Amino acid sequence: MQRPLIFPALKKSPLLFLAIFLILLPALSCSRAEPKIAFGTLSLVYFQGERGPEERFSFFVIPEDDDGVEDLVDLYLYHDREGLCWRLSSDDWVSYESEGQTWVGSRNIAMLDNEALPRGQFRAVLVDKGGEQTERLFTFDAPAEAPHPFPFLYVRDGRYRIESEYPVHYFICYDAEGAVLRTLTVEALEGLLSSLELPKETRVIALWDEESEFFTSALTNVVSIN
Repeated sequence: MQRPLIFPALKKSPLLFLAIFLILLPALSCSRAEPKIAFGTLSLVYFQGERGPEERFSFFVIPEDDDGVEDLVDLYLYHDREGLCWRLSSDDWVSYESEGQTWVGSRNIAMLDNEALPRGQFRAVLVDKGGEQTERLFTFDAPAEAPHPFPFLYVRDGRYRIESEYPVHYFICYDAEGAVLRTLTVEALEGLLSSLELPKETRVIALWDEESEFFTSALTNVVSIN
């Protein structure tokens, strides 16, 4: 889980912070062209915690670099007003392909002690091996409270039932080892599991609900289908 680095002096002395940051960057690069953030997304995911829903950011960008994605080393997400910074290195960020584009980022950005995440303006900074960097601003203004109550998924005797006010529902199917097999769109709030195209290796499922208007989602714990 990515927890924030907190820089109290950032508000008071941004030039000092910038100087320290630049000193820490590597000195040489294969290419002097700075990387680019072609596109990015920042959305909020509510997880089913022990004491109630917990907030996580899902943060991904499409990076561009003349020397390839392999030349990139760090992706930072700053909330300058609160003096917060999350660092994702190339060793721990998630990378995936979609429609010919490479995305890098994390689905697990959180605050210390699972406090509520800040809203407002964020700044993404992408850095390559030579210290060249670029940045892009993001704004996330979801309501402080969840737009809908946390959803629930029930499975019994070969049937499922969803309790949710979210408009869009998916089942995430996992095998016995916890690997994701498939994500299915679910139209009906209840029905027979056999009516869905669950992979035969599926052992547990989780409910993923989305509210695109507020860029928020909710993910339940897994439920056995046996």
